[in-house]
Amino acid sequence: MNHTLADGRVWRIIRNIILILGGFMILSPLYLVVVNSFKSMEEASRGFFAPPRSFLNFDNFKRLFASQNYLGYLRNSFFITAASLLIESILVPAASYAIARNFKRPYYKFVYIFLILGLFIPAQVVILPVTKFITTLGLLNQMGLILLYSTYCLTRGIFLYVNYVRNMPIELEEAARVDGCNVFKTYIHVILPLTSPMLATLIVMDALWYWNDFMLPLMILNRSRAFWTLPLFQYNFKTEYSFNYTMSFTAYLMSMLPVLIIYIIGQKSIIKGLTAGAIKG
Repeated sequence: MNHTLADGRVWRIIRNIILILGGFMILSPLYLVVVNSFKSMEEASRGFFAPPRSFLNFDNFKRLFASQNYLGYLRNSFFITAASLLIESILVPAASYAIARNFKRPYYKFVYIFLILGLFIPAQVVILPVTKFITTLGLLNQMGLILLYSTYCLTRGIFLYVNYVRNMPIELEEAARVDGCNVFKTYIHVILPLTSPMLATLIVMDALWYWNDFMLPLMILNRSRAFWTLPLFQYNFKTEYSFNYTMSFTAYLMSMLPVLIIYIIGQKSIIKGLTAGAIKG
């Protein structure tokens, strides 16, 4: 008995040490970004890790919003992320419902397998052919990037959503049809509300991807500064002869805030959606 208690105590100590180290590794970069956003270059050079003299020094934030078309890049990121999520929230549930309820038919099974094969292909393998194809279509702009995101989201989205819908009781839909609902009304009034945790999970996860993505915008949008998103702006955030890293930290902080807010709001939906999917599966 004492041996078991000792083993449990040792495990808790090891677990707590691992959690503390993990938290330190995660929070340390965030701490550096926050404290250096409120410093001038002179103050940061005297103490990079020290807290700022005042957290009310907003000079870097004022300069960021007043120069280099930052608000334009912010609008680009919002527009691309919102449009991609809107298309995803329409396509993925509708396609997944059609596949899930007709899965025994060869055509729908083939479509499902064809789509999820994209999960096994690394993005780095296809990015050059995709870029060449998009160039041929003349879509090296925001619309081309939105179409790419809407295409890429189908693989993971349909894989998760189809399994979620297939394990839902078919009796609910049969009851709705008895009450006079056609397929479309059944989908809108029964399926969508019941699958909202999974949809919220996909939206939050993909919103973080769309907002933070660097590689695809670099390949698709780098033709013109007017098309840049925030990651491209941060990558090119330097002067000709020097690099103002306190301003860069300020840009990083302002870029992180929207995704942090989205994650804080949607984390319960992510946990609920993944847990429900695991239980149903």
